[in-house]
Amino acid sequence: MKTVKFITTNEQERKFASAVRRNVNDYFTENALSKKGNTFLVVQSIVLLAIYILPFVIILTIPISVWLALLMTVLIGIGMAGVGMCIMHDGVHGAYSKKEWVNNLAGSTMYLLGSTVTNWKIQHNVLHHTYTNIEGNDEDIGVRGPLRLSEHAPRNRFHRFQYIYAFLFYGLMTISKLTKDFSQLARYNREGLTKQQHVNTKFEYFKMISIKLIYLFVFIGLPILFTEFSWWQVLIGFFVIHWVGACIMSTIFQMAHVVEGAIQPLPDSEGIIENEWAVHELKTTSDFARNNVFLNWYAGGLNFQIEHHLFPSICHVHYRNIAPIVENTAKEFGLVYNLKPTFKDALFSHLRRLKELGR
Repeated sequence: MKTVKFITTNEQERKFASAVRRNVNDYFTENALSKKGNTFLVVQSIVLLAIYILPFVIILTIPISVWLALLMTVLIGIGMAGVGMCIMHDGVHGAYSKKEWVNNLAGSTMYLLGSTVTNWKIQHNVLHHTYTNIEGNDEDIGVRGPLRLSEHAPRNRFHRFQYIYAFLFYGLMTISKLTKDFSQLARYNREGLTKQQHVNTKFEYFKMISIKLIYLFVFIGLPILFTEFSWWQVLIGFFVIHWVGACIMSTIFQMAHVVEGAIQPLPDSEGIIENEWAVHELKTTSDFARNNVFLNWYAGGLNFQIEHHLFPSICHVHYRNIAPIVENTAKEFGLVYNLKPTFKDALFSHLRRLKELGR
């Protein structure tokens, strides 16, 4: 991983960074609001956890048909994505609550996805949020099997079809992390990232193994022991849960960064990006479907990625209200605010970008 610095001589960019922070802070001060979660977030969390857990309890406790069980696994996947986007995401950013133990508890819902909080914090909080859309630093646009998400990555002939098959592979994100977490942690350890985050690597490996074994026992072992489904039917159900959940999460994440208008800059020979960091985030990120009530609730504010990247410690329940402030401030300083009005617009923009990256 290359060391990257954000340096600018553009005074307008510096003024924008100061102005947008001031304007957003003034909103919370003038309205006497906390930047963290509220009652709405608690209710949202309970509902999403119920969507995730209750269908699984039904599978374990009530004799049902294979097709009804399959429907339950789809619901579990939908709930899993919601938990990841709305609860875990805010928790690991310290945005869920003013209390650290509450944030840690919310963040630990990552274990319900079979993954690990430490890896996510390094990959997402440290690398993705600091070096958004920079090849070699932001793993979210790194090489992902047959997917080419960066314009600077090597291109193969089969990439020309990635806009057709991409979503099949998006669905493999969480299930691949069941094993990928180990090699990823080893790499972070070699690169010194675990040391920077004060991570006890040996203890982290022990915790990782223990949590994954418990997770696999609960979601594979218990259905085999307490239901009449065969082992292969249980494995299919387990796969469906992960594919549905991962496809939703991956698509939402990519629609904010791998779309038209979101640039993928490279640092110069001295590792410098010639932008103020806040401006870099504005140029590499996109909002979409800001008026979609269901998406605003279900996606945990991930359709307000510009606001999230500029203010990751602010809870997603506030993004809809601060988005116009950020947009107006950007326009005041002559900066482009990348907004896709609807979900359809963002999805088609992502498909066109995938097609462009493949050709």
